[in-house]
Amino acid sequence: MAAIFSVDPRSGVPLYLQLIEQVKRAVALGVLAPGEQLPTVKALALELIVNPNTVARAYRELERDQVIETSPGRGSFIRSNGALGESRRAIDDVAASVLAEAVREARALGLGRDAIRALFEQGIERWFESGKGKLS
Repeated sequence: MAAIFSVDPRSGVPLYLQLIEQVKRAVALGVLAPGEQLPTVKALALELIVNPNTVARAYRELERDQVIETSPGRGSFIRSNGALGESRRAIDDVAASVLAEAVREARALGLGRDAIRALFEQGIERWFESGKGKLS
């Protein structure tokens, strides 16, 4: 399972945040099903070649966000209670993260608030014309 996760130390995004986003994305897309067990902290740290504290921090945050549940001695599992609500929240979290990154990139390119807003509106018009892309 660990093969579905990867981290990029050069991305500028903390490794634990990369892992959190990947788990949330996998839950949102159904790649990780409710009740499915995640790799142990040690196993995932070895696979990703990161400090185990990085994985432990990601797992703590995911548990706090109610994406996973940890049972001492058994491991960490994708939450099964309220899976649809959690999946919706995971989708929202991933989308917010992607949009925030896009705004950061646009700002780094020198675009101002109004230019970014106009590009965002163009994107919405492009993807939602004629009823395309209705998810909510």
